[in-house]
Amino acid sequence: MAATLVSPSRVQVVSRVLAAVVGGYAFCWGLTAFGLAGLYAAGMAFHDAEHLSAMLAFLAYLAVFLWAIAARSLVRVWAVLLAGGAAMAGAASFIQSLLV
Repeated sequence: MAATLVSPSRVQVVSRVLAAVVGGYAFCWGLTAFGLAGLYAAGMAFHDAEHLSAMLAFLAYLAVFLWAIAARSLVRVWAVLLAGGAAMAGAASFIQSLLV
């Protein structure tokens, strides 16, 4: 039995691209903040922690972008990216409050 290919609507394509770009940015922003706060709290110099976090976030953005395009469930993509970014940003804020 042949599988039929269903072409996605424009709304689905735009939503997936927005999830990859905007959701990926939010996720990586949280990752950078969390990495910076965690590495600085662990004793690394501030600028070293900042640069390492940014380099790792760049690689993570590539992976997250590709995953957002390839994933089956668009709702799951949005949920993981926004909730993950918010959770990491919240954890970074908590770590920073402990340092001050």
